[in-house]
Amino acid sequence: MKKNVFVLSLAMAAAVFWLSGCSGKADNPGNSTGSEANNAASENSAGSSNELYVYNWGEYIDEDVITQFEDETGIRVIYDPFETNEEMYPIIEAGAVTYDVVCPSDYMIQKMVENDLLAEVNFDNVPNIDQIDPAYMEMSKAFDPENKFSVPYCWGTVGILYNTKRLEELGVAPPTKWADLWDEKLSGEILMQDSVRDAFMVALKKDGFSMNSTDENELQQAKQDLIDQKPLVQAYVIDQVRDKMIGGEAAVGVIYSGEMLYIQEEVANLGLDYTLEYVLPEEGTNLWLDSWVIPKNAKNKENAEKWINFLCRPEIAKANFEYITYPTPNKGAFDLLDEDLQNNESVFPDTDSLVNCEVFRYLGDDVDGIYNDLWKEVKSN
Repeated sequence: MKKNVFVLSLAMAAAVFWLSGCSGKADNPGNSTGSEANNAASENSAGSSNELYVYNWGEYIDEDVITQFEDETGIRVIYDPFETNEEMYPIIEAGAVTYDVVCPSDYMIQKMVENDLLAEVNFDNVPNIDQIDPAYMEMSKAFDPENKFSVPYCWGTVGILYNTKRLEELGVAPPTKWADLWDEKLSGEILMQDSVRDAFMVALKKDGFSMNSTDENELQQAKQDLIDQKPLVQAYVIDQVRDKMIGGEAAVGVIYSGEMLYIQEEVANLGLDYTLEYVLPEEGTNLWLDSWVIPKNAKNKENAEKWINFLCRPEIAKANFEYITYPTPNKGAFDLLDEDLQNNESVFPDTDSLVNCEVFRYLGDDVDGIYNDLWKEVKSN
């Protein structure tokens, strides 16, 4: 699901793995291996194929939705998962495996557009685009300036999850800002995201800088802040933040807002004697967006547009939200949710709280290299 950013060693290993004709799969009954998908797609012409090759995050769609699409359209879906944007990108760039529709994140869509890897969406075939809240189409312009190449699928924020009881025991007030993650009373109690852009986002926003900074002095300051914070950090993790916090193993953790509905339900079901609360730091944070795009070499473009249109139907978007729990940009689906969910600000924050938020941008390969070198310094200290 969400979301590893710039895990380069994993990405390169995954690229070699895929390009050698192998494919590691989650257990998904509709899946084909990447090489099988490529061979089958090559045999079909764009006009006659009844197949669709989908590349998406793992556990990022309700499998019943796939079945319903197949039943309604007669189109067979071959579905492959990826773990990171960086794993996905070289597969699409090389064209060794041909996918018809892919779901990258904001900054990676920008990179794909700039490198001429995407086809423009024919919105005549996607009339349900009118179900996407205009606010998210506007947000998309940060990486798709004319809204030509992408259709929003899920969105969210990155914030601080905290254990109310554990903080009380430590004599620490609930956090309200990123700077609170440098409180020495939290020694060994902090879970940080093990990804370069997310980690640097925390430090850059704490210092009042843009999380898309390319300024060398600002990046050096953020690096030093992260080094200074290390003695307080229990672990650098990704998906494990959720389970560690539910298990009471840490006081605070940096986490994606899409985990909050699951967390709230688990805390209630387990009858825990503490609550886990989510806050958007006042300095601002990452406001992210994952969207569907169509690679330029797609064999089944019209089928891809049927897929996107289907997923924009309010009842389908609602089913996906209930399965993956990440906020939907679909206003029709939002209107179908019960009032308690609509008013759950951990899942659907008040837009007034997003004033200092930013969308990650692709900063170019040279700047990516600088971030990664600085991250290595943080991790090695």
